[in-house]
Amino acid sequence: MGRVTERRKVIRIRDGAVSARPDTLVAEEPMEIRLNGKPIAITMRTPGDDFALAAGFLVSEGVLAEGRDLQNIVYCAGATADGSNTYNVVDVRTAPDVVLPDITLERNVYTTSSCGLCGKASLDAVRTTARWPIDDGADAPPVRLAPELLASLPDRLRAAQRVFDRTGGLHAAALFTEEGELLDIREDVGRHNAVDKLVGRALQRGGLPLSRTILLVSGRASFELAQKAVMAGIPVLAAVSAPSSLAVDLAAESGLTLVGFLRGSNMNVYAGEDRIALTAAASQG
Repeated sequence: MGRVTERRKVIRIRDGAVSARPDTLVAEEPMEIRLNGKPIAITMRTPGDDFALAAGFLVSEGVLAEGRDLQNIVYCAGATADGSNTYNVVDVRTAPDVVLPDITLERNVYTTSSCGLCGKASLDAVRTTARWPIDDGADAPPVRLAPELLASLPDRLRAAQRVFDRTGGLHAAALFTEEGELLDIREDVGRHNAVDKLVGRALQRGGLPLSRTILLVSGRASFELAQKAVMAGIPVLAAVSAPSSLAVDLAAESGLTLVGFLRGSNMNVYAGEDRIALTAAASQG
């Protein structure tokens, strides 16, 4: 099975001094996801949590919603011409009563930012496949997050990035409670993979929907990441960088709270500001 990191020789130049030394790099390998034996997607990922990645991907595609929807996930033996197992092909077997959408490799996944669909079609696809409304629960008080709590989360995310410390080459996604407690964190070369690993682990533990949680990502907030939050029932998505326009549109339409440029005590709230405990002066400014 592939490792999370690998070593490569590098020529290092520091203040004019040249030296050769090994460097630790994040591993990147392709992974093919099959659904009941049929190939549906290939993603470049950091090996590790592969079953969670596949499960989370299928949550975002509207295939899986509960733990009972998932029968099992296995690595495919004989994935190469010589019959060896590369641990880069996984097959997800669904329960017999799961209704499968028409996902094909040629069509690709219909809700990614690169799939070529127009904005309206992308928004419609999420709206028609989302299993849970983005709300705070009828029997609980509304989620209200202090800006100070949100401001504290990026440092906590960074402190928990163990592989990033050794490579400097990984994105991260983390789930927090509304009180700021870290629930889970995953790292990957792709932000979307890190989120899929979080969501997939929650599915495997019977934890969906992820109501009253905060999803924090280490980069920008693309439409794809907003889609994954909505499909997992997450009410708050925060990013240390900018959102895309379509991510903002999806957040506004679905009720998702979307925060961008979360750096230090500064942040921009693009949608769902009712969940942020703004002072009267701040809301008028």
